[in-house]
Amino acid sequence: MQRERVERLARRLGAELVETHISWVVLLPDRVYKLKKPLRLPFVDYSTPERRQAFCEEEVRLNRRLAPTLYLGVSRVTGPADAPAFDGTGETLDHAVRMVRFPEEATFAARAQAARLGPADVDRLAAMLSAFHAAAPAVRDPAPATLSQRALAVLDACAALLSMEDGEALRACIGTEASVAEPLWQQRRASGHARDVHGDLHLANLLELGDEVLAFDCIEFDPGLRCIDVLEDAAFAAMDLAAHGLPALCWRFLNAWLEGTGEYDALPGLRLCLVYRALVRASAQHLREARSARALHYAAQALAWSRRTPARLVITHGLPGSGKTWASQRLLEREGAIRIRSDVERKRLHGLAALADSRASGLEIYGTEATQRTYERLFALASPILQAGWTVVLDAAFLRRAERNAARSLAQSLGVPFAILHCEAPAEVLRDRIAGRRGDASEADQAVLEKLLAQAEPLADDERPLVCA
Repeated sequence: MQRERVERLARRLGAELVETHISWVVLLPDRVYKLKKPLRLPFVDYSTPERRQAFCEEEVRLNRRLAPTLYLGVSRVTGPADAPAFDGTGETLDHAVRMVRFPEEATFAARAQAARLGPADVDRLAAMLSAFHAAAPAVRDPAPATLSQRALAVLDACAALLSMEDGEALRACIGTEASVAEPLWQQRRASGHARDVHGDLHLANLLELGDEVLAFDCIEFDPGLRCIDVLEDAAFAAMDLAAHGLPALCWRFLNAWLEGTGEYDALPGLRLCLVYRALVRASAQHLREARSARALHYAAQALAWSRRTPARLVITHGLPGSGKTWASQRLLEREGAIRIRSDVERKRLHGLAALADSRASGLEIYGTEATQRTYERLFALASPILQAGWTVVLDAAFLRRAERNAARSLAQSLGVPFAILHCEAPAEVLRDRIAGRRGDASEADQAVLEKLLAQAEPLADDERPLVCA
């Protein structure tokens, strides 16, 4: 009866009708109406008109956080039953979410497939999500299911996509990663890093209109899948960038988000997040079409993320303006690495935003003690990330031999290779670059450069073999 009514409604409007697993979507030239199917599943209950109305209202409320211009409100489906309409004068038969229709080619998924998604797009996404995650309300109540429990459940749903050997390898990975991630997740939840976020940030749910990035279609039907650690939320977008053949943008986005949020402490849980999110997409595609190419592709992505590759510690070396941040950006995108910038972390230690002017705040953040604290912060952040199997790039000057020795000792203690990304330029070039800086976290000026030119300790003979390209 419900299906017939929706089909009749679409015909009366001359609209296109699209069906998903849990919804019907009526597409008009400038509007979209989304109706929830009257069903009860293990993860969602839309079985009564009252529940469907409530979930429509919740969907609009939640999605207006990240896509306020798309979500117009909740419409009534009105009778009579043989001539239904939206917001007519008859009795209310059901409810629908009312949205602005946008061009499909504007989604990140479509843009990625058309090779039209670039660095500026993911930078805007990272900035938008950093601000959203910082402002979202914290959720400290115990989670209804742990991340590993959710991962194992969706792994079972993907059994038809995996060989027995691959399925067992993923099960083993989930168990191994959970031994570190689960205690960390509990600690982070207690300290406010689990928040009421989006929960479904794959590329088909991301959209760019003009210069504005919007995220729509968040999970409204299960708070347990939406109230999660902020890293898990961001990791979905990172995974899907890689799954769309854009690994450089994956790492660019993830590093930009980390730089904005400072959530480096969460990274021992990153691999489990990436594996889980790839399995979620594999399961969703498998439900849509059994063993489809996309479902198999996402299952392969889960396997790829589950396999650790050799990690290493890389430090930059060079004076202000020598190109350390530019070179480290190229390296992290090429190799897949986590970069930690001293310019940003130095300010974070003093409660300042990356682009804040410390002098205007009356703070002395470049003295000997502050510099030592900054390097200690870099090493403390890097250690658990390296132990989790991720390459780390420490973007700092490392002009003193003692600082470089400390980094080298850290790598040796963790049993990972060590390399130096050396950057240099003529003094007059350094001066010109510093004079032309705008919108950068570094506050080095001409006076600082002249001081460091005189004090820098060049690489010794035993350090030069460690220099990498």
